[in-house]
Amino acid sequence: MGQPDVVIQSSAVAPVISVIVPVRNGARDLARCLSSLMMARGGNLPVELIVVDNGSTDDSPGIAVAHGARVLSAPGLRVGAVRNVGVREATGPIVAFVDADNEVGATWLMGCLDALSGADVGAAGLQYEAPPDGTWVQRQYDLLRWRPSTRRDTDWLSAGNLAMRRDVFQQLGGFDEALEACEDVDLCARIRRAGLRTVAEPSMRSIHHGDPRTLGALFLGELWRGRDNLRVSLREPLRLRSLPGIVLPILTLTLLVALPLTAVAAMTISRLPMVMTLVSLAGIAILRAGVIVRRGHLRSLGAWVRSLAVATAFELGRALALLGRASHHTRTRPQTA
Repeated sequence: MGQPDVVIQSSAVAPVISVIVPVRNGARDLARCLSSLMMARGGNLPVELIVVDNGSTDDSPGIAVAHGARVLSAPGLRVGAVRNVGVREATGPIVAFVDADNEVGATWLMGCLDALSGADVGAAGLQYEAPPDGTWVQRQYDLLRWRPSTRRDTDWLSAGNLAMRRDVFQQLGGFDEALEACEDVDLCARIRRAGLRTVAEPSMRSIHHGDPRTLGALFLGELWRGRDNLRVSLREPLRLRSLPGIVLPILTLTLLVALPLTAVAAMTISRLPMVMTLVSLAGIAILRAGVIVRRGHLRSLGAWVRSLAVATAFELGRALALLGRASHHTRTRPQTA
């Protein structure tokens, strides 16, 4: 006998978990997201759905109401602040965050509860999966993510697929509303500094339909995501495994700035500096491409070329983010195939 559907909160039943979904003009994806949450199995688990609308001009609020969600209005705020608004209105002892362009798996709700049953666990989640019918860019990009087959400790969980106890969230002050991006990296670091674990939970599968479909979209996504990367990374003590995320964007940007100077030198003095600069830039991209190839067990020359293209777009976006002030709107501009 199958388990009954999740029961959306009614006035007679207190919720066990409050799921907060931020949205802005996400009508195309929101219905799928909320339907997946309603279909996730959890016995008679009462669930509170809260959609926080960030100033939509489409029918996102109406779709949320039609799926049994409570709608809050929070226009003009950064996404971390939007999520904080949802938590302030949540009534469940556990709060979970799912982005509107995500689709959760059937075991997601029970996975949240099971992973958070340990008193030493501060947050649980899992890195996204690419759409099953995704483009080659989405498939290669997905190989940069780490998803263990058993529950494992991790340094970072994405805010679009994250659950934690509400009292812990409030004690830590929630998401840093001053951050445009990397607010999830910052929150996870504060959880660990509080002596709690952040765990990757395999049963919390979530497909991210908003994954970048093209190299241009990937570049813009990292241009936005990387803007606060250095700022957040330097808030905690430096560790060996965190150094690549700090050093590589700085090194790439330095080489990009040096490239025009070495090109001038090549015409007047020597070509060696320009050659060394180009080789260094290529080496950084090859290191990232090697991660993709190794995780995907890829062997063909074509796979290497595609991996290198994705790695190059990734590294350029992260490096130039140190100079630019890309917004979330930049990342979410319409993608073309």
